[in-house]
Parts: sequence; structure tokens; C-alpha cells
Amino acid sequence: MTTDTAGADTAREARIQAVRALEAEFSELIVHFRAMVAENAGRVSPGMLPAAYKIFTTIVRRESVTQAALAEHLMLDKGQLSRTVRELEELGLIVRAPDPTDRRSSLLSPTPFGLQRLAFARGPQEDGLISALAHWPVEDIETLATLLHTLLEDVAPANVRRRNGTPAPE
Repeated sequence: MTTDTAGADTAREARIQAVRALEAEFSELIVHFRAMVAENAGRVSPGMLPAAYKIFTTIVRRESVTQAALAEHLMLDKGQLSRTVRELEELGLIVRAPDPTDRRSSLLSPTPFGLQRLAFARGPQEDGLISALAHWPVEDIETLATLLHTLLEDVAPANVRRRNGTPAPE
């Protein structure tokens, strides 16, 4: 084995270990995030399931979205999504309006009440995250957000990137 080959093997092993450590931290972050989503769902509406919260927050982020686009983006069964959308409507969190570009379709949007409930639900975690990052320079927080976005772009399958409106790399 040459010195160059040994050095390459050592560098590859170091990269593998670093990626495994990153994966372990993501795993812990996911556990924490799932607990946070469950708590937030209950604060939006007692008994709300985390999946309904995810659908609701996606509608909020998109501001206005068709049910078909929502199903594609979240990779959900249309029947399951339809039931959840009905529940969110009954809770007064979202409204349907005719899609001006396609009268056969409806646009889903959050209501002012829905936005108020979401702000209430997110408050405790946002305060906690702001406190946890209080000693971080703003530039480091922005860098972390950029790096996570870049990682997502690099690992997301091409079909998911296309659904999100991001072209797949050549």
C-alpha cells in the first residue's frame, strides 16, 4: 500500500466517522423535533395529531396551496389528506377558496384564527430555541441554516427537488 493510498483510506475513514456522528446528532434532533411537533399540535387544538399539524404548518408556509400540490409535496395519500383538511376546516384553522387558475380545484389557506393558534403553539419552543442560541453570533445561525438547506438539496431525491420547484443537478 502506498503512502498516497494509506492517506486516502485514512481520510475516507475520517469522513465516514464524521458522517456517522452527524447522522447520530440528526437522529437525536429528530426525536426532539417529533416531541415538539406533538406538543405544538396539542396546543393548536387538543387531540390534534402530529400529521395534521404538519399539514397545517405546510399550508401556512405555502400561504395558499391546492390539495393536490399539498399531497404531492408531503407524499400523502389523497384520501388521508382529504380527511385531515376537512378536520382543519372544521376547527376553523384553514379555509377553501376557488382556485382562480382552475375552477375544478380549491386553494387552501390559513385563517387568521389558525395563524393565531399556530403562533400560540410555537411560542414556547421559539423562546427556547432563541434562548439556546442566544450566545451564537447571528452569522453562525444563518450559516447553519444555509448548510442544512444545502445538505437537504444534496440528499433529497431528484423527484422531491422537482416537486419543490428546485431543478435537479445535471
